[in-house]
Amino acid sequence: MDKTVSIFITMILVAGLGLVFFGGSDSNDIARTATNQTMENIEIIDGVQYITINAKSGYSPKLSTAQAGIPSKLIVKTNGTLDCSASLAIHSIDYQEILSPTADTVIDIGIKKAGETLEGICGMGMYTFEIIFG
Repeated sequence: MDKTVSIFITMILVAGLGLVFFGGSDSNDIARTATNQTMENIEIIDGVQYITINAKSGYSPKLSTAQAGIPSKLIVKTNGTLDCSASLAIHSIDYQEILSPTADTVIDIGIKKAGETLEGICGMGMYTFEIIFG
């Protein structure tokens, strides 16, 4: 009887931990949060969309949702960036550069279609960011 009770309590604890770590938010909440966080780094000026990514110890934000069908430029901001996130590659547009440690680098990414994504990756493959066009 004691063994059965111990197994039952262990199962309840494991289920509770699962809810704490994997439950509590549905995918719509996560999508809304990602959208709210990434809208702050995008602005449209004179019909051109500017998407700003910060590069230092990785890329921020990691996920952005941008508007499709309009000319777009990526601004990569560095501020004392001396790690591998200064070595940026965007394979889909054949871009690869070592960024200045402190600068705003503007990259013309053209006009993207709905559903297209643009992924940036550091020189060591440790850090990435993604822009989804919708």
